[in-house]
Amino acid sequence: MKRILVLGSTGSIGVNTLNVIREYPDLFKIEGLSGNSNIKLLKEQIEEFHPSFVVISDKSRISELRALIKDQCEIFAGESGLIKAAASGDYDILVNALVGFAGLGPTIQGMRRGKRIALANKETLVVAGELITMLGKEFSSELIPIDSEHSAIFQCIVGENFNEIEKLIITASGGPFLNRDKDGLRKVSVIEALNHPNWKMGNKITIDSATMMNKGLEVIEAHWLFGFPNEKIEVVVHPQSIIHSMVEFIDGSIKAQLGIPDMKLPIRYALSYPKRLKSQNIKTNIPEVKSLTFYKPDLNKFECLQLAYDVMNTGGNAPCIMNAANEIAVDMFLKGLINFLQIPEIIKESLNKVENTKIDCLEEIIECDRKTREFAIKFYKEIIN
Repeated sequence: MKRILVLGSTGSIGVNTLNVIREYPDLFKIEGLSGNSNIKLLKEQIEEFHPSFVVISDKSRISELRALIKDQCEIFAGESGLIKAAASGDYDILVNALVGFAGLGPTIQGMRRGKRIALANKETLVVAGELITMLGKEFSSELIPIDSEHSAIFQCIVGENFNEIEKLIITASGGPFLNRDKDGLRKVSVIEALNHPNWKMGNKITIDSATMMNKGLEVIEAHWLFGFPNEKIEVVVHPQSIIHSMVEFIDGSIKAQLGIPDMKLPIRYALSYPKRLKSQNIKTNIPEVKSLTFYKPDLNKFECLQLAYDVMNTGGNAPCIMNAANEIAVDMFLKGLINFLQIPEIIKESLNKVENTKIDCLEEIIECDRKTREFAIKFYKEIIN
């Protein structure tokens, strides 16, 4: 039986992870959980799965949670609590379903202990890909992707010779604004941007899908996961979201992983790899799919995707700057403080003004993230004034 630590258990990926674990009570046991502010759901998860400890990211809610669960388990709080859980918990697999930069620290702690990391936190590899790659080799820690696109690539290359791979092809749904012209994007509402046609996800990643920043992050993530340069990582728009990604080989053949849009499939594979677990819950009826279509992404309309390719070429701390600025800009958009097209504007200005340097350690990554957030907030204030 594998013991599982789920960080971000009250979010979309976390909830789906618990749905998978519920299917296999003889194979998996929950060791620890973490949530942000959804105390009601976290309480229900604690009562069902009986973890040894939980982390509440929102420190202001710790007393409320303690009153609700009494002495059912130990409680940690805040960012330090997430680090402590990953650094000291008695688990075999860490499912990192945290959103944003907060996912980096726990990933590092888990890797230093040689644990399997089932990774849904894109930002870990975007801001610290080189460091994470080094830790994986040093501590023999497995990094198994949960993102549907990277899981698809991972499944396609198992057993293949890397020297015979021509390129990786990451598919993108195109989000809610695939057929909207750029001029019309300035006035889109938060509700429109959150109305994803295929996937049900958290607010931040849904906005990233609408701007196609999520594909940009995935290109950088694929670079570090699989060791391919950006010119060998292609993005194609595939509105049906049935093919999750493809791998093209030097002989011209292409392998693809298909399935209905359901995150339980890549989560299950990350937990069970190298085996596959039988499930009755996910079935793809090919005749019902009817058609599969593909388009080149419009990089003029979806500037964030182009920015991601640019920062890969720039190197240094540029990906960290882009990620931090994007997190600030998305949060501002969700709060109604900026319009949709100002998201890439804030990112571009941050990349222009925050110094680009080489990153050698975690402390430098943290400092770059801090400086960028400060600048992005300052630039926003200049915009509104």
